[in-house]
Amino acid sequence: MSDVPQTQPSPEPPPPPAAPPPLTPKRRRRVTLILAIVVIVLIALVIVHVVRNKKPEHGAAPQVVTVAAATLGPMPVTLSALGTVTPIATITVLPQISGYLTEVGYKEGQDVVKGQFLAQIDPRQYEISKEQALAQLAKDQALLAQARADLARYTQLKEKQSIAEQTYTDQKFLVMQYEAAVQADKANVRLFELDLIYCRITAPVSGRVGLRLVDPGNYVTSTSSTGIAVITTMKPTTVQFAIPQTALGSVLERVNAGAKLPVSVYSSDNTRQIATGTLFALSNQMATATGTVTLRASVPNDDEALFPNEFVNVKLLVDTLRNAVLVPTPAVQTGAPGDYVYLVNADNTVSVHKVTLGPSDGRYTVIAAGLQAGQHVVTDGLDRLNDGAKIQPAVPRPATHAGAAGAGSAPHHDNAPGTASAPGATAPNASDASAAASQAG
Repeated sequence: MSDVPQTQPSPEPPPPPAAPPPLTPKRRRRVTLILAIVVIVLIALVIVHVVRNKKPEHGAAPQVVTVAAATLGPMPVTLSALGTVTPIATITVLPQISGYLTEVGYKEGQDVVKGQFLAQIDPRQYEISKEQALAQLAKDQALLAQARADLARYTQLKEKQSIAEQTYTDQKFLVMQYEAAVQADKANVRLFELDLIYCRITAPVSGRVGLRLVDPGNYVTSTSSTGIAVITTMKPTTVQFAIPQTALGSVLERVNAGAKLPVSVYSSDNTRQIATGTLFALSNQMATATGTVTLRASVPNDDEALFPNEFVNVKLLVDTLRNAVLVPTPAVQTGAPGDYVYLVNADNTVSVHKVTLGPSDGRYTVIAAGLQAGQHVVTDGLDRLNDGAKIQPAVPRPATHAGAAGAGSAPHHDNAPGTASAPGATAPNASDASAAASQAG
């Protein structure tokens, strides 16, 4: 036997797997149908699950809002404007003559009366001029007396035909010349007397003196623009303001009828009323640049609350509407329909109700058309409402003593000028409106 190892034959590789038989058209349609059925079943299961888990819908909850009733009451028709306190007289006291100022007889900010001493100019040069004028007057009066005596003698001689006619005529003309000279001398005397009066400067009007403009020792002249003092009349005073041309007709109608239109003056920040007066003058022209007419009101200003050239707010009461339909101003809305309110229906739903607006005092607004007294409108909670929405009127809170007093005073004319509500004003609720209605009745 041989030691050579014998090789064993390698195993044969397995045969390749047989290829799947091709799908026939019939089998392809069957697979597609099965897939479609599976998809439809899945969609049906999802729909059933969603429908079973969906909560039943309930009707929208009514919105809690505040409502108020439209009432009948008076409404003041006012015009608001910016005004300026304009003194009746502002006088700059100017010297009428030239000279050194020797004395100042007033204190800064002092109240003076007409004719009160203010300042003194050195009068000595005018006293000397007056003495010279008096001397010239005496001289010319003596010459006139002599000429008249000569004319009397010439007249007698002329009657006797003892002198020439020319001599008599010349003497008569000489007398006339001296008479004119005497008249001129008297005028000069009066002129220097007037200069002496001007040396003593007095107040031309009653009022308040401003800050001192010149001190004693200065030389002042009649051409000085600074003046000795400025006097301003404090009381009474006037307030000047302008109204638009669209409002001029109603004002003229009332003024021409003899009405005294009251004017209320408020502080510059509109927080308090500081004076009252009456309209007394209208300008005779309209400002073309602004389309406004200037008016002036007289104010007693006994407490001197108004200061000259101060800026104020003015409210002119033109007329008062009687038995007007009033609603709280917050109930009035403006949008695509125009001016409207949310009217409360009998089934506690609201509807958009177009209205025509009248004047307003800030707290209440007049409804000129579209609403009747007694109908209820929404005053608070309007931002969540739409036409046909269900509402639940809020339970009115018990009115306090101050609240009852405030409701009983509606509509009140003492709000700040303009259509905006006065600071701190709130929308009245239904109980406030009822109280206002009883007060207006």
